[in-house]
This record gives sequence, structure tokens and C-alpha cells, in this order.
Amino acid sequence: MSSVAAVGCAALVLAGCGSSTTEESQAETPSAARSTSAAATVTTESAPTTTSALPETTPPPEPTPSAPTTTLVDVEYERNESYYFASPDGAFQCGIVRLPTRTEAGCEGATDPVPPQPDNCVVNWGHGIRVKDTGPGEFLCSGGPVYLSPDGTSPALPPGSALTQLGYTCTTTDVDVTCANDSTGHGFTIAPGSNETF
Repeated sequence: MSSVAAVGCAALVLAGCGSSTTEESQAETPSAARSTSAAATVTTESAPTTTSALPETTPPPEPTPSAPTTTLVDVEYERNESYYFASPDGAFQCGIVRLPTRTEAGCEGATDPVPPQPDNCVVNWGHGIRVKDTGPGEFLCSGGPVYLSPDGTSPALPPGSALTQLGYTCTTTDVDVTCANDSTGHGFTIAPGSNETF
């Protein structure tokens, strides 16, 4: 019996070991299940992620700048609210000038023929022609330069160009300058060997 008792003791020891191992397994199983289920819960509770292409957007167009009131060409000729230029050959200094009581356009330089000097002109006569706000073009009676830029130099207005400012338009060719009042149509054409007032 001693062998039976030894086998029985061994069976009890094994059963006790097996039972504690089973209990530990069972105790660990819910915990492990809980961990798994907690992990599953975390996964299931998070919002599903979807990926979709965003629609292409075009940036709004930049505002169009308003057109400038003068061109860059005009700015080159502007001095103190007036506009000065030289004839293409440099023979005449011209301007569209704003004076305290009127605006006028004119050119100074030697031209021919020149009409006789009027009695009421006691200074320089016929050294240029101008057109004012009213009336036809006329020869200058002046005591000094009228259409010379304040800084002493004026850029040439290239042949075939026009400068329109302050109600007057002046145009150039290779040989002459013509200026006219835009409202009245009166003006002049001047060149070294010819001139005309209208």
C-alpha cells in the first residue's frame, strides 16, 4: 500500500498544483480578456478614419490696378505742374505750362519769317509762338525764357510722338513742332525755316 499511498500523495500534489494553475489561469484569463476587450473597445470607440481628396481651390484673382492718369512718358516731361520738352533737333524749347491766370502751350527758338514787331511789345519779339486758352496761335513778346524747364534741361519729344496735358496736345516730326488747344483747335506749327498760326 505504500506504493498506493505514494501514488495517491503524488496525485494530490499534482491535483493541487493543477488546481492552482487552473485558478491562476482562470484569474488571468478574464484580465487578459479584459485587456483585449479594452483594447478592442478603444479601437472601436475611436472614430473611423476616412481619406478623401480635397477639392482643388484656386486663389482669388489679385485686384487689377487702376490705370494711371499719366503715362511714364508724360512723367519724364513734368516739372512743377507743367510739361517741358525740346524739339527732336533741339532747335526749340517747348512747354505746356500752367500759369497763375491761364494755361498755354508754346515753343521758343529762332524761326523765320517773323511778322513785324507790334508797338505794344517793348521786349523780345518773335522768338517763339504760343497758343492760349482762347484765340489763335500768336508770336511771343517776352522778356525772357517762358518754355525752358525750371531745371534748365528738357528731354526731346521724339519725332512722331504726342504729349497731351492740361487741355493741349503737342506733336513732333523730324522738322517741326505743332501744338494745339484741344478745346478750340487753335494752335501753331513752328520750324527753323517756317511757321504757321491757326
